[in-house]
Amino acid sequence: MTDLSTYQITQRWPAQDPSVLQLYSYPTPNGVKVSIALEELGIPYEAHTVTLSDVDVKSPEFLSLNPNNKIPAILDPYGPDGTPIALFESGAILMYLAEKSGKLMGETATEKAKVIQWLMFQMGGLGPMFGQLGFFYKFAGSQFADKRPQQRYLDEATRLLTMLDLELADKEWIAGNYSIADIAIGPWLAALDFYGAREVLKWDEYTNLVAYLDRFLARPAVVKGRQIPPRG
Repeated sequence: MTDLSTYQITQRWPAQDPSVLQLYSYPTPNGVKVSIALEELGIPYEAHTVTLSDVDVKSPEFLSLNPNNKIPAILDPYGPDGTPIALFESGAILMYLAEKSGKLMGETATEKAKVIQWLMFQMGGLGPMFGQLGFFYKFAGSQFADKRPQQRYLDEATRLLTMLDLELADKEWIAGNYSIADIAIGPWLAALDFYGAREVLKWDEYTNLVAYLDRFLARPAVVKGRQIPPRG
């Protein structure tokens, strides 16, 4: 059996089964990307709840795995070179899991390039912009007297939703076949409900996106993955 005890993170979150992939996460839009992917791919794993509190994400044990103190992160006892590998950044983890399994990343080089394109779109655009929207519309930023920052992210969210709705006019999934790009995008679209921003963004008018998100959320692996790990 693979020995993971040399990894400091296992001192705070012990591996019950060191032979399977270890997931350190929390059910946020970024966090559930990885649990959904693991469920879709059928990769055995063990999930550890790492809250967003500084006591967890800024602990020496978690920082030993991710110096950027953000969830999710993984520790795979069977890395590509036959030794354990630790990874952080949800996009990098999705690509790693897809390549490890040979699934959800396209069948040809062209398809793979398209999947990566849309994955990067989520990582560099949809996620950061929606995250800022959440801050300025629902959380502490909503109390700012100056509403220009809030309006900036409402406008950018509208632009992104409009673009995505047009893109999905004639296809079921964003890169053709269901892929890690959809696993990255779907949770962030669902987050608009949590942010209470659907009405102000006129979500129901994006009929292609509404159908797309409904398809995504109905997948059994998505239903399960969105609840992993438990909030604790």
